[in-house]
Amino acid sequence: MTMGTNAQRSRYNRDAVLSATPVRLLTMLYDRLLLDLNRAEAAQQRQDWQMASDNLIHAQAIVSELSTSLNVDAWDGGEGLFSLYTYVSTAMVSANTHRDPARTHECIALLEPLRLTWHEAAEMLPAAPAPVPSLSGELGIG
Repeated sequence: MTMGTNAQRSRYNRDAVLSATPVRLLTMLYDRLLLDLNRAEAAQQRQDWQMASDNLIHAQAIVSELSTSLNVDAWDGGEGLFSLYTYVSTAMVSANTHRDPARTHECIALLEPLRLTWHEAAEMLPAAPAPVPSLSGELGIG
C-alpha cells in the first residue's frame, strides 16, 4: 500500500468517525474490538506472540474506552456491563501474559453477542450527529 493510499484511508476513517452517530461509534468500537480479538486468537494459534500482544493491547484500549464512557447509573444493566468490561480486560491481560488463546476465545465468546445486540439496536434508531470520542484515532477507527 502506498503512502497516498494510507493517507486516503486515514482521511476516510476520520471522516467516518466525525460523521457517525453515537450508536454508530459504539458499533464501530465493538467491530474493531472483535476484529482485534479474532486477530489475536489467530496469532496465538500460530504462535505469533508479538502480533497477538499488539492486538490484545489494542482491544484492551477499546474496552477501557467503553468502560470509562459507560454511565452505570443510566440503566439497570450498567453495573453488570461495567463488571463484564472489567472481567474481559483482566482476561485479555491474562491471555497476553500467559499466551493463552483459550482466554482470548473466552473474551470473544462474551463480547460477540453484545456486538450483535448493539448492531441490532443501531438499526432501530434514527440517525443523529455525534460528538467524536477522544480515543477514536488511537483505537484504530479514525
